Amino acid sequence: MASITPTDPHASSGRDIEKDHYPVQPAAEVPGDSKTESDDDSSHIQDGVKTVEAITTVWSKKSLWTTFALLWLVSFVSALLSSIDTALSPYVTSSFSKHGLLAVINIAARVIGGVVTLSIGKLIDIRGRMEGFIGSLFLITIGMIMKATCQNVETYAAAQVFAWVGKVALGFIIQVFVADITTLKNRMFIFALNSTPNLATTFAGPKIAELFYTRVNFRWAFGAFTIVLIAVSLPVIFILYFHERKAKEMGVLRPKSGRTRLQSIVYYISEFDVIGAILISGGFTLITLPFSLVSSASHSWQSASIIVMIVMGVVGLAAFVLWEKFYAKTKFFPFEFLKDRTFLGAVMSHFIVFMTTFIWDAYYSSYLQVVHGLSISISNYVLNAYSLTSYFTGPFIALYIHFTGHVKYPALVAIPIYLLGTALLVYFRVPSSEVGYLVMCQVLVGFGVGMIGQMATLATMASVRHQDVAVALAIYGLFGSVGSSVGYAVAGGLWTNILPVKLYEFLPEDTKNQSAAIYGDITKQMAYPIGTPIRDAVIAAYADVMRKMVIVGSALIPLTIICVAVWRNINVKKLEATEKRARGNVF
Repeated sequence: MASITPTDPHASSGRDIEKDHYPVQPAAEVPGDSKTESDDDSSHIQDGVKTVEAITTVWSKKSLWTTFALLWLVSFVSALLSSIDTALSPYVTSSFSKHGLLAVINIAARVIGGVVTLSIGKLIDIRGRMEGFIGSLFLITIGMIMKATCQNVETYAAAQVFAWVGKVALGFIIQVFVADITTLKNRMFIFALNSTPNLATTFAGPKIAELFYTRVNFRWAFGAFTIVLIAVSLPVIFILYFHERKAKEMGVLRPKSGRTRLQSIVYYISEFDVIGAILISGGFTLITLPFSLVSSASHSWQSASIIVMIVMGVVGLAAFVLWEKFYAKTKFFPFEFLKDRTFLGAVMSHFIVFMTTFIWDAYYSSYLQVVHGLSISISNYVLNAYSLTSYFTGPFIALYIHFTGHVKYPALVAIPIYLLGTALLVYFRVPSSEVGYLVMCQVLVGFGVGMIGQMATLATMASVRHQDVAVALAIYGLFGSVGSSVGYAVAGGLWTNILPVKLYEFLPEDTKNQSAAIYGDITKQMAYPIGTPIRDAVIAAYADVMRKMVIVGSALIPLTIICVAVWRNINVKKLEATEKRARGNVF
C-alpha cells in the first residue's frame, strides 16, 4: 500500500538572488472551479520550479518519453524493493523476538516520512528535482545498509526510518516531476501508468523475499536490490543534469547566489524551518507511540514514561503552532492552503483512508501465515490483492478522468465500495473462513481506495497553482503518513494490549509460561502444526484481536463521505487550454 511547498508568508526582508519569497495567496478562481497560476508573473516561481520549466522548454519529445520510460523503471525497482521489505519485516523483528513491535517500528517512520516530504518539497522547489532525487536515493541506501547489517531491533527501527523516508521521498519526487511534465487532464493517466510496475512486483516481491529468506537470508535481499535501484536511477540523473546544463547554456536559468558554504547552511536551515520540522514530527510521534508501548510499561497508563510522552507530544504540537505563527521566518506548514475546502477535504480523505486501512492491515500478513498456514509469498499475494486491484484499475479510472474531467462524484461512488469491502472482513476474517473470501474483500477495498486516492490527489493538485504542486503533494503525503501512523498506533495498541492476554488465556496450562516467547516470535508461533493445542490457542488469540481491529476500522470509514462532500465540483478537462499555454513541452 500505500506520499508523496508553498512559499513563506513571512519572508526575510533581504532579497536573495537564488530564491525570492512571496506570500502564498490562494490562486484566482477560473471557470473550471479550480485554481491556476498567474503564469506571466514568473517572479513568484521558485528556482527549482523554474529549472524544471526550463528543462521542459529545451528538451525534445524524445527526451520527454525517454524520461517517462526511465521513471517507470525506477518505480518498478523501488516497488519491488518495498514489496520484498514488507514481506520480510515480520521475520526481521521476530529474529530479535520482537514481532509485537512491528507496528511501533512503523509509527515513527511514517510520521517522519510525512513531515520530511514538506522539507523535500521545499528542497526541490529551491534547489531542483535532481538534487531531491539524489538525496532520496541516498536515504534509501543508508536505510537498507543498516537493515542488512542490523544486530538488534533498535538499529532495525532506525533503518526503517531512513528507508521509509527515502522511499516516500523518491515516490514524491517522481510524482512531482510527472506533474511538472503533464497537464491535469492527462496527469492521472501517467500517474496510473507509472504505478503499473506494482502489478508485477505484487507477485515477484513476496516470492523473491521467500527465496532469499529460505535459501540465503534477509540481509542479502536488502543489499542486492538496493544496488539494482541505484543502477536504474543513474540514467534519470544524467538526463536531468544534461538538460539543466543545456538550459543554463541557453541563458534560461539565472546564476547561483554566490553565498559561502556557511551562509548557505544557515540559509537553508531557515528556509526549511528545521525547528518546525522537529516540533511537528516529535509531537506526532510522542502522541502515537504510547498506544503501542503501554503494555510494556510497568504501570500501564499510569506509568510516568507514558504520561510524559503524551504530555511532551501535546506540548510539541502546541509549540509548533506558536513557532509557526510568531517566530518562524519561513513557515514550514502552509496553513493558508487549508482554507480551500477542496484542498482540506482531499487531504483529510487521504488521512482517514490511510488511518482506517492500517488499523486492520498492520498485522494482516502475520495473520494469514499463522491462522491460515500460508507461506510468505502466498500470504503477501492475498495482502497485495488490495494494491493490485488499485493499480490495475488506475489506468481505466484515469481514462475516465481524461474524457469526462469529473473528480468529485466518482470519489463519492467509491466510498460505499470501500466500506463494503472492509465491513465484510468482520464476517470473513475468522479461522474457518476460506482464503478466497478474504481476497474478495481485498479486491473491493483496493478498488474503492484506488478511486478515492486518484480523485483526492487530482483534487489536491487542481486546488493550487503549478508552482505550488510540490507543496500540495507534500501536504497530501503528510496527511496520509500521519493517518497511517495513527492507524499503526491503534493497531499496535490493540495488538500489544489484547493479544498477550488472550494468548495466555487460551494456551494450555502447562505452556502458559511460554506465552511471552510465543508472542514475540512468529516463527515459534508457526512451529506448532495447525490442530495442536498451542497453535489453536495462537489462532484463537489472533482471531479475537483481528476482529476488533476490523470493527474499529470500519466504524471510522463514513467520515470520508463528509470529507469528499465538501469538494468543489472541479472539471479538469476545462483547464486543458490554460495549462497548454502556460507550460513548455509537456504531455
